[in-house]
Amino acid sequence: MKITNRKAFFDYQLTESFEAGINLYGHEVKSVRGGKADLSGSFVRILGSEAYLVNAKIFPYQPGQVEGYNQHRTRKLLMHKKEIISLKSKTDGSNLTLVPVSMYLKNGFVKLQIALGKGKKKYDKRQALKRRDINRNLDQELA
Repeated sequence: MKITNRKAFFDYQLTESFEAGINLYGHEVKSVRGGKADLSGSFVRILGSEAYLVNAKIFPYQPGQVEGYNQHRTRKLLMHKKEIISLKSKTDGSNLTLVPVSMYLKNGFVKLQIALGKGKKKYDKRQALKRRDINRNLDQELA
């Protein structure tokens, strides 16, 4: 099951992408396998020499309700220290941010694809919507 953050493609101009593991509880892995997660509004924050996924929502696994479970908890990302240092240097020097793009399973492990993104202005978003509408109309006329 692949969970994508469609809002990231609309709000950010994405450049480089990276793959990271994510530290989850067992029932959270079952929820992700069932597609019960939401990445919209989430971001990656680097504190010290560790990276964290903030504000991602993983819904509780229904058959096994866990007492006091927080859906929005901050989760640690599993990356090499060299990768984290290079990402920190890229985000500190400019107004780039780390945005989670998708969450998927790879060989039984939950992986998170993150990308460096620069925020789009409001007029850029409008132009993207216009282009999408024009392309849709052309496809309908040709078909």
